Amino acid sequence: MICQECNQRPATLHFTKIVNGEKTEEHICEKCAQEKGEMFMFNGGGSFSINNLLAGLFNMDPVFQHSNPKTITKSQEVQCPGCNLTFNEFTQAGKFGCAQCYETFKDQLNPVLKRLHGGNTAHIGKIPERLGGGIHLRKKMDDLKQILKDAIDNEEFEKAAELRDEIRSLEKSMKKGHEGGEES
Repeated sequence: MICQECNQRPATLHFTKIVNGEKTEEHICEKCAQEKGEMFMFNGGGSFSINNLLAGLFNMDPVFQHSNPKTITKSQEVQCPGCNLTFNEFTQAGKFGCAQCYETFKDQLNPVLKRLHGGNTAHIGKIPERLGGGIHLRKKMDDLKQILKDAIDNEEFEKAAELRDEIRSLEKSMKKGHEGGEES
């Protein structure tokens, strides 16, 4: 495919923009992209990488753009005790230094992950059919236990008793599933 801007070089960058539900596609070469300014992450001609993508996501985050300077300074001072990587260094490199960084930078990662995953931070993907029943029952029980706790905290004891009975019923169903040889 030829570049739609210069009609000379092969198109190596393919953009799909969706604005207000209207989809447009653009196919351009690297040189035209740099001239046009489409690649804000190119930084003068380097190649595009996943590190650029992650660093760009953090740098574009409204939390960092519109916060007061004290908030930004505090978030940049967060440092991993395992590898001494700071949050600012992470946003520049786009990758962690060790496994402990995930826990250290958890609070700063949540807004970005929510934006990437449409507001969700919990995986709700497909579940294999043979395992699905047990997993769904456990999830429902966990949800009911949280509602039960809230009902007890709010002194709604009748509702709490109903929830307790429902949880016990689900627990019996799970035990029968295990005894019947079903995996979960």
